[in-house]
Parts: sequence; C-alpha cells; structure tokens
Amino acid sequence: MRKWRKAAAMCMAAVMMCSMTACGSGNKESADTTAAPAETKAEGSEAAAESSEAGASTWTPEENVTMIVAYKAGSGTDNTARVLSQYATKYVGKTIVIDNQEGGSGSIGWTALANAKPDGYTLGFVNLPTLCSNIVDGLANYTMEDYVPICNHVNETALVLVAANSQFDTLEDLVTYAKEHPGELKASTNGNKASNHIGAQLLANSADFEYTDIPYGGTADQLLALRQGEVDFSVAKEADIASMTSEVKVLGVFDTKRMESMPDVPTLGELGYYDQWYGSARAIVAPKGTPQEIIDFYADAFKKAMEDPEYVDAAEKAGVTTAYMDPEETQKLLNDQYTFCTDVSSKLWNE
Repeated sequence: MRKWRKAAAMCMAAVMMCSMTACGSGNKESADTTAAPAETKAEGSEAAAESSEAGASTWTPEENVTMIVAYKAGSGTDNTARVLSQYATKYVGKTIVIDNQEGGSGSIGWTALANAKPDGYTLGFVNLPTLCSNIVDGLANYTMEDYVPICNHVNETALVLVAANSQFDTLEDLVTYAKEHPGELKASTNGNKASNHIGAQLLANSADFEYTDIPYGGTADQLLALRQGEVDFSVAKEADIASMTSEVKVLGVFDTKRMESMPDVPTLGELGYYDQWYGSARAIVAPKGTPQEIIDFYADAFKKAMEDPEYVDAAEKAGVTTAYMDPEETQKLLNDQYTFCTDVSSKLWNE
C-alpha cells in the first residue's frame, strides 16, 4: 500500500526545492480584497516607467491588461489574484482586469488563455497541479507548451477539513470511522482529479480507507458543500478558508512539519499517513509566443508588487502565502508538477 511513497517523495522534494525561493508568507484572517491602493493613473505610469528603466525591458503596456482566472469570483484563486492585481497596477502602469472563466476544473479558462493573442495584454493564473493533471488525464485542450512562465505567486499547503459542527475532532477519529464504514464518508472536491481531489486521495490511500468523492465546480462550491453538511470532509488550502475559519475545523496538514499559523494541528506524517509536502501553487503565465521583453517586464513588475509593503500587509490579512519565483524557477516548478502528476497522482486511482 505504500509503494507510492518513494516516487511521491522524489517528485515533491523537487517541488519544495523550488518553493525555497519564496519571498514572503501570509497566514492571518481574511481581509477586504476589493479596495485598491490609493494611486493615480499618472503615478502608476511613472512607477512602470521607473521599473522599465531599472529592469530588463523597454516594453510597457499601452492599455489595460486582462488576467484570466479559471475559477469563479470569490474562489481562493480569484481572491489571491485580486489582492495581487490591485497592487501590481502600480508597477504595471495600467489596470489589471480579472476575467473569471470558470468550468471544467479550470480547463475553460486555461484553453482561452492558451488561445489568446501573445501581445502582453492577456495573462492568466494557472493552478498547479490541476493544470497538469487535466493534461495527464486527457481533460485538456491545451498542453504545457502553450504557456510561457512569468512568475509564481503562491505556494499553499493542503489541509484536511471538516465542518465546525462535525462529529470528528481529530483526523484519527475520521480515519477510524472511515475504516469501520467503508465508502460511507463523502468528500467534496474542486473537480474530478483536480488538486483537492488528489489531496483527498493521498490521504485515503496512505490511511487505507475508502470514501466517496463528490466533485464540485471549484473550491468555493466545494467548501460551501462542506459547511452546509452535504459532505463529511474536504481538502483545501489556507487562503481558501481565510474568510470562514469559524465554520471549519482543520484536522491535519500535508507537510513535513507543523505550520506556524496552526501549531496545534498535526501533520499527516505524524499520524502515520502521507508524510510529504502536498499543496498547490498559483503561477502567472502568458500565451506561447509572447516576446521575451514582455515576459521580462511582467516578471519585474510582479516581483516589485510582491515586495511592496502594502501588498505584503494585504496578503497576510488575506491568508495569501506569497512565494515569488522568476521565469526560470517557475518553468522548473511547472515541469516538476507535471512529473508529479504523471508519476504519482495519476496512479492514485489505479492501486
């Protein structure tokens, strides 16, 4: 039952080497993500010009920029994208407009992104490992080669969750019940074989129990189902629950050590289950064929935005775990996540 551990450890260790480049973190309560920083159009243009002079690119956008988010408004991805875009406007010099194109476990939005004109005016967030697992499982109309990495934004550790009024107070309680009642427990996921479904399967395989997965259209709907009592447990990330901490209980974390923000919550490995880090990354990419000077411009602008003290404060309040990676590091992250999906996650349902 444990033959996947070695392959999982090798793949996820590679991913974690990438995430060591993280430039900041956040773990506090949710904050309002709708209020943009006070700044004028002229100030934004001036900041972008200064970024160009100091950075590697002479290209700057002449009109507003569209950022495709492949999940619905109010989802964890949408919230983190809005936090960043509000402060990145200062360095991009134009407004970044979020375009939510949800559906198909992200495939609708990512297909639109892959087919967008590579002119610097359409960018997008890609969620890992779901972007890769969609390809591996034959659910995508795009390939990994359809995107050019700009930077990574977020690395988030996966959590095992139950509703606040759940009968389960510990992960051991949940696992024991699941073993005594095979297939009875239901878990909501953010889509068939999407990131949170992979997490639930990692837990079930390593703890040797059966459950019934119920796929929803995204993490927001998945967690609503959990809070409304439609399912028994879920796997999601910290930023996903930042606005609902009083409505859920965290029973375990997918990491090799306890999280600073949740010191009383055990790791799965402590309890004898999956003992490697698992979670999600959210990276910013452009369509294939986007000129290098445009990639360089945005990599520099987003880096400056993620280092901006006002952004850092807003991200911490929103529970956003910032982990900037440059284009080269982000490409390695994409490659490592694809390897994880081909070598590890794709086999979780075949044992």
